[in-house]
Amino acid sequence: MAVRERQDSVAADPLTIAGRTFRSRLFLGSAGYPNRKIMLDALEAGGTELVTVAVRRVDLEGDGEGIVESLADDYFIVPNTAGCFTAREAVLTAQLAREALGTDWIKLEVIGDRDTLYPDVEQLLAAAAELVGQGFTVLPYCTDDPVTCRKLADLGCAAVMPLGAPIGSGMGLRNPYNLQIIMTQVPVPVIVDAGIGTASDAVLAMELGCDAVLTNSAVARARDPVGMARAMRHAVEAGRLAGAAGRMPRQFFAEATSPTLGMIRA
Repeated sequence: MAVRERQDSVAADPLTIAGRTFRSRLFLGSAGYPNRKIMLDALEAGGTELVTVAVRRVDLEGDGEGIVESLADDYFIVPNTAGCFTAREAVLTAQLAREALGTDWIKLEVIGDRDTLYPDVEQLLAAAAELVGQGFTVLPYCTDDPVTCRKLADLGCAAVMPLGAPIGSGMGLRNPYNLQIIMTQVPVPVIVDAGIGTASDAVLAMELGCDAVLTNSAVARARDPVGMARAMRHAVEAGRLAGAAGRMPRQFFAEATSPTLGMIRA
């Protein structure tokens, strides 16, 4: 009965982005796995429904053996513009992805620095405005800056995806306070993207109230990617449930959990 209750609670808490509903709030990337089989096994273990694919790293046309062909029947594929450094590059990449995959969804990345892989906010805003104008469903990877996130939402982005820490760093959520501010100021889903290193990071993101977590390196580079994907699945579910339940208040002194009234005194 307890297992059934848990399953029902998760199923009754879907996430809707741009009219599309997802039962899983864990989104996974497809890069960096030791091999194709491990990737597919990890995606299945994670229970994800949405998988991101870097447009510049795969053959979008496919020949029956490509990554897109491997994923198309089981997952909602969202191409991303990883590796783009200007708005013009990102827009062109998104257009190519739409033509090849037949999807208007795009995870928008416009990088400003090769060492930190931080987004170039000026170029990101320009690309987002153009792509939204062209009818794309834009999910922008951005800094954990409330002002930038608000501007992206105002432009019409379907969600915002602030980083928890630099891409691939595994440093976890370095500024949870900014994420909380973002969630109070934007009317679209907030998805933590980048910096997740292990399951406890995903739990914290969801406990804070984030709508979903997207991770790639934390799973693909784990010693056991399949095991880590399974852990991430449970972490996202647990964090979501705990956030809704509400943690007990913190206090400086101890407080006995058992009543002391009527205790026997020597």
